[in-house]
Amino acid sequence: MTVGILETLDAMGLSLPDSCHPRGNFLPYRIDGNQVFMAGQICEWNGIVTTVGPVIASSQPPPSDRVHVDVPTAELAARVCALNLLFHLRDACGGDFGRVGGVLRVGGFVNCLPGFDQSPAVINGASDLFIALFGERGRHARTAVGVAGLPGNASVEVDAIFTLA
Repeated sequence: MTVGILETLDAMGLSLPDSCHPRGNFLPYRIDGNQVFMAGQICEWNGIVTTVGPVIASSQPPPSDRVHVDVPTAELAARVCALNLLFHLRDACGGDFGRVGGVLRVGGFVNCLPGFDQSPAVINGASDLFIALFGERGRHARTAVGVAGLPGNASVEVDAIFTLA
């Protein structure tokens, strides 16, 4: 099944990063029984944050004093977060994505300004990728919240809990 997931990513024009190292003193994942608790991953690709600054809705006035991103760009950033999660999940399942029983929960954090109400739309970038890759096993419970800041001034961070078969 590993080939299936990687082939599906390739068909989507996507791949896993070459590396993905924690920015702090923590593990990228922890296994307890058949559950894999994944640490949050920001929208970083091979050590470079791809999307920085707060996400704003089209109805919000853009901040004049800093860089910002729109919802469609942030949704792509959430997909980058999901690819980073899959990078570590591959290690957690011994390189065999066929061992993944499903996605239990996804947590999404969106760097935004007060009044931003589209965090769920942003985190769909990660959710949609998991469903595309795992089908019904990719459907999950989810939280999507707006926050005042993220590591590296990233626009998005996503964490997840998977099961192993």
